[in-house]
Amino acid sequence: MSSTPSSGTRLDPWFGAYAGRTHGLRVSETRALFSVANRPEVVSLAGGMPFLDALPMDLIAKVTADLIAAEGRVALQYGNGQGHPVLRGHITEVMAEEMIQAHPDDIVVTTGSQQALDLVTRIFVDPGDVVLAEAPSYVGALSVFKSYQAWVEHVPMDHHGLIPSALEETIKRLKQAGRRMKFLYTCPTFHNPAGVTLPVERRVEVLDICQRHGILVVEDNPYGMLGFDGQITPAIRSMDPDGVLYLGSFSKTLAPGYRTGWVAAPHAVREKLVLASEASILCPSHASQLSIAAYLESCDWRGQIGAYREVYRERCDTMLSSLAELMAECSWTTPAGGFYTWVTVPEGINTKSMLPRATTALVAYVSGTAFYADGQGSSQMRLSFCYPTPERIREGIKRLAGVIAKEMELVELFGPHGPGPVADVTNPAPDVA
Repeated sequence: MSSTPSSGTRLDPWFGAYAGRTHGLRVSETRALFSVANRPEVVSLAGGMPFLDALPMDLIAKVTADLIAAEGRVALQYGNGQGHPVLRGHITEVMAEEMIQAHPDDIVVTTGSQQALDLVTRIFVDPGDVVLAEAPSYVGALSVFKSYQAWVEHVPMDHHGLIPSALEETIKRLKQAGRRMKFLYTCPTFHNPAGVTLPVERRVEVLDICQRHGILVVEDNPYGMLGFDGQITPAIRSMDPDGVLYLGSFSKTLAPGYRTGWVAAPHAVREKLVLASEASILCPSHASQLSIAAYLESCDWRGQIGAYREVYRERCDTMLSSLAELMAECSWTTPAGGFYTWVTVPEGINTKSMLPRATTALVAYVSGTAFYADGQGSSQMRLSFCYPTPERIREGIKRLAGVIAKEMELVELFGPHGPGPVADVTNPAPDVA
């Protein structure tokens, strides 16, 4: 087919010119939802947006102003592809809180951890390669894997995270089928979306399994320092610096607007990540990097993380108590930190088809189907407690309970498929993790 645009009636005259990998791209369920969820009258329990009112904005403004006044010509100039050495040094101090020993040269600064995911997948995955991922998994990671034409093989979880025996069985089955597995993608601490945390003993087991089978571990850990009790679980990377790529981010512990994350990687992998990043963006934002470095140098960043913990602990307590009071017919995980709980609804209810009725009732969530590559999750939903106030959370759960009660009536009347959706939530808006 010619790549020349035609004057015909096709909606996209360039369809025939796209690379094959683009044809699997779809608008994510979260993106389609947020144009509705962001309306002020809707209680959104959907997006993983940090509660930025907890930040000392006046202090951050001063730090940034002082930086521009003193080093504006440097901060606003191009940087290098690996990231500013000063920030990389501070990142090693942040990772030390999770028992990770690293050198600044091990770090590649990225435009958020989403770019880190993209770079890792780009340098490891060929079309048809297998990526092992928890069931469920972070929707943004699944989008990246699909964009590089990877085959995602989900590994079951329980209330304690990834099940090591299931991982072993999955790997053996795929090996027998002749499939090539490139890495295990895992979010072991305060999992997105499930809210659970992998215990240390399971981390050791998972790492041992991957080491024996020669499979890289990609550890995504944006929430690891947000435990409600202040305790920090050692990162998997702390147990094996050569077999684990560690993805970190300032989006949850500081602010997502800086769009600054990182990868900690062995030397050879790091060099390929830098080359891939330079080809993609030339260099990460110098201004963001130096602003964060100045903040880490002059502010009590550990105290600020502690303030976030308290905010999210209160909101989580409100959500869990509201669920227990108003949605006892459902079940859910009990997070010890992070942003999310994972809810399972009564049999026969489809959370994806129920979503339009929920938004009509002015409450929003993310259907569980967004977090699987294979269509699972229709009986589950992710609820986020990080952004709404406790009062709004309680109101949101009250509205959601009413929707579920009506949905149960519809199941009794029409069977498990119900009468179908009453509206289409498709108007795209920016994704939120």
